Amino acid sequence: MSKADWFEYVEICGRTLARAQARAGDSARIAGYLGASDKFDAAIAKFATRYADRAEQDHAALHKAIRSGRVKSD
Repeated sequence: MSKADWFEYVEICGRTLARAQARAGDSARIAGYLGASDKFDAAIAKFATRYADRAEQDHAALHKAIRSGRVKSD
């Protein structure tokens, strides 16, 4: 797959994911299901923080692998 094809593929995947998430449900119905508790909010915040930390660790590992020559970067 060429670099241009890869970028086109990634763009299509991103648009498809965005559309799927936009149609994921009725926000009022979801809010009613979740109720007034902040448990869901806290769980999402905790997940997002851990996900961001992991992404930063993965990015640092990738840069280290590139600098060491284990991974080739164009």
